[in-house]
Amino acid sequence: MTSNDEIRDRLAICDLKARYCRLLDTKQWDAWRELFTEDYVLDVSGSGGGPAIHGREAAMASVLSSIRDAVTAHQVHFPEITLNGDEALAVFPMQDRVLWGPARPSITGYGHYHDRLVRRHGEWKIAALKLTRLHVDVAPAPAAPKGDAS
Repeated sequence: MTSNDEIRDRLAICDLKARYCRLLDTKQWDAWRELFTEDYVLDVSGSGGGPAIHGREAAMASVLSSIRDAVTAHQVHFPEITLNGDEALAVFPMQDRVLWGPARPSITGYGHYHDRLVRRHGEWKIAALKLTRLHVDVAPAPAAPKGDAS
């Protein structure tokens, strides 16, 4: 039987991931930064990115350089969560839409977030995130507007 503490932890982890998506998509960078531990590890190698990035500030710089000006919409779905005291592993099925603008194709990705979470001072934080993609739809950049022919 599931204890009340386990239910609270699971809900807190789900709330954390929901904030992750909302703050990322609404570009609330300072609040988004606070969701991660200082020694956070970001690994997007399984989705076409480079090697893992170590450290919250380095990861933030990488994300900002990629999507600061993009329109994004991230969704996560029912997670699998394994709790072990003040640590947890979670796999969130995900979908994201990224529109960079007229100079670059947009994408819709489908895959999973594999998160390692830790409880610090009573609050859950993301200590590591690995993004894997199963499929990516790429839409060409919109054509440049043509001059008025009249």
